[in-house]
Amino acid sequence: MNYTALINQINKWATELGFSQVGISDIDLSEAEAHLKNWIEKGFHGQMEFMHKHGSMRTHPEQLVEDTIRIISLRFDYSYKSVIPYQEILKQPNKAAISRYAMGRDYHKLIRKKLKTLAEKIKQEIKGFNYRVFTDSAPVMEKAIAEKAGIGWIGKHSNVINTKSGSYFFLGEIYTNIPLPISKKASFHCGTCTKCIDACPTKAIVAPFQVDARRCISYLTIEHKGEIPKEFHKAIGNRIYGCDDCQMVCPWNKFSCDSKVTDFLPRNQFDEPDLKELLSWDEKTFLKRTEGSPIRRIGYDSWRRNLEIAYLNKRGCK
Repeated sequence: MNYTALINQINKWATELGFSQVGISDIDLSEAEAHLKNWIEKGFHGQMEFMHKHGSMRTHPEQLVEDTIRIISLRFDYSYKSVIPYQEILKQPNKAAISRYAMGRDYHKLIRKKLKTLAEKIKQEIKGFNYRVFTDSAPVMEKAIAEKAGIGWIGKHSNVINTKSGSYFFLGEIYTNIPLPISKKASFHCGTCTKCIDACPTKAIVAPFQVDARRCISYLTIEHKGEIPKEFHKAIGNRIYGCDDCQMVCPWNKFSCDSKVTDFLPRNQFDEPDLKELLSWDEKTFLKRTEGSPIRRIGYDSWRRNLEIAYLNKRGCK
């Protein structure tokens, strides 16, 4: 098998499907495993029990998918320069700020389908090619894998950064049993910059590469169930789903690329939604307006909780 020619073909197919970059990594995630263990021991995962309930499967790909020896990692850009900047919404308390990745179609199904299409094309070329695809859908260390595959480096805010695209992209993986040539690991380019750490509204980035999810607005508005501690209400401001502040200030995001698809363009004016209008939605309206959106998964109760905090902040209530 001419693997160089195959990699070139995989890159071509991936580009046709809308992916922006392809890399290959091995399955040695021992360094990431130590970091994950330390993070969990500190309780930084909060209510996200899924981060450790699968045992060592997350850091040992061959345990999750038998015979895995390589991982194809792919980048899929989701930003659009035509969309109103996130920082502009934060300045308008009558508006609701939604993380830029969640304004359009839910990426899970879309990217998984494209990954399967790509994998099937590879399977037609290689006899004995077995695979399983993932995109934020199983115990997979996708950021560590992406770094090893050369997609980008893990920044101090724990997101993956690419020199040509910043950090506004999704990741997808294809676990496989074929000994593809391994890509060069991405090098670190944050230098002495601490803008992401300094910009975090709740000081959730407690140290470089260490995010205490229990303080993170993305976690609090999406993953956290029940009441959000009052100590964070004011800092949440008008953020009702996720938080992009650490990415917003990252110098590398001046290089962000427009997505190759239109699926992630804003729906229901989610780039600058009116806070009062969103508060008027009952559960039926919420389910209808968020159909096919990643926002739906938090449920109506959490949606209302987030909106009410934003509304009280608008009124200047404590």
